[in-house]
Amino acid sequence: MSSTKAPAGSLVTVGFGTTVAMWFAGYVGRLPAVQLASPVLLAAMLACAVGGGAVMARRLGWNPRAALTAGAISGLLNLLILGSFLGGESPGVVIPSAAFWVPGSILVTALLTLAGAFLGARFARPAGAAGAEGEWSGSFAWVAVAATALLLAVGGLVTSAEAGLAVDDWPTSFGYNMFLYPFSRMTGGVFYEHAHRLMGALVGLTTVMLAVTLTRLESRRWVRRLAWGAVVAVIAQGILGGLRVTELSLALAMTHGILAQLFFSTLVALAAATSGAWKSGDPGVERPGVRADRALSGALVGLIVIQLVLGAAQRHFQQVLLAHILTGLAIVAPACVHVGLRSWGVNPGSSRLRRLGLALAGLAGLQVMLGIGAWLATRGAAAGRLPASADLVVSTLHQWTGALLLALAVLIFCWNFRLISPKARSC
Repeated sequence: MSSTKAPAGSLVTVGFGTTVAMWFAGYVGRLPAVQLASPVLLAAMLACAVGGGAVMARRLGWNPRAALTAGAISGLLNLLILGSFLGGESPGVVIPSAAFWVPGSILVTALLTLAGAFLGARFARPAGAAGAEGEWSGSFAWVAVAATALLLAVGGLVTSAEAGLAVDDWPTSFGYNMFLYPFSRMTGGVFYEHAHRLMGALVGLTTVMLAVTLTRLESRRWVRRLAWGAVVAVIAQGILGGLRVTELSLALAMTHGILAQLFFSTLVALAAATSGAWKSGDPGVERPGVRADRALSGALVGLIVIQLVLGAAQRHFQQVLLAHILTGLAIVAPACVHVGLRSWGVNPGSSRLRRLGLALAGLAGLQVMLGIGAWLATRGAAAGRLPASADLVVSTLHQWTGALLLALAVLIFCWNFRLISPKARSC
């Protein structure tokens, strides 16, 4: 077991990762269709803190200081939602007991993370498995991807539930500081919209911290620039989301949705570029047809973006359904299957590209079925034959799966440049 100084990257990765897991449990548990009992929901969220410590100890061994620090980071981030229980009955008021709840919640999260680390240390990897700072930066990038994937689902539910204007002011919420709006008032559409705002704040903080981390650790200029480009994008997203409310603009709502997909794909590309496999130094496998693979995967990314634009236009304006369906069935889905099966078939030496190819082809088939399901659910709900929740769930899954398709296409495009290279011509 190790008690040496932990890489700083491990602290933010576990701290932010634990927070994302806790927020996921909390959000799902409070969905109107779920509504877990408060003790059960609290236990699930606290279990995430224990799990975060266990994961950390698996790589670092027994390191109490690191576990406590990571837990404290998570506790600090959780103040973004704890404030909902500390606000008074009117804007600008905080209950007096907040002076105890704030440090107490941070301490509890830190101690639970420490308990998880104690348990996880029993199954720690051999000495040296903790890895360098650079390896943790790749893990942190995937935490940012996970947080954004959750945000996309939360945002999709806002659109599907037509709750985009449930909270009609910004950056305040009904006059309250956004982080102090009372939890007891988060019901119906307000729950969907306000949870979206809070999750957006977490993703914004995660993106900024990722950029800072990569600026400190990354020697590749293009990676650092891409990270700060993601920061610009997430700030623009927040402003667009607010203007969508204050300006009552569906065009801004559509732009907000499209930029969200592009931002997500940027983080996916960063996660690939900062992974250990990318930075391993292994030369790419030489084979013929590489340039065609790169061109096809790049074209597929463009096609999926066009399809996502059509999908966003349909969700907000309900006027391009036929174009969205025909483009998806006749062009995008076959292109996904072709690129996916090609990636699987022509790369016997790259298990990564083979797995991504199969995932892309399979997800394309699922997306077609979800598209049909969304159409049927929308019509059925409008006619009263199906509950509104059916349309809510299926339409959101269809939107979210589209984001995953774009992410897979981006990954294949990126790895086509890293893992394979054109075969050198013989003299």
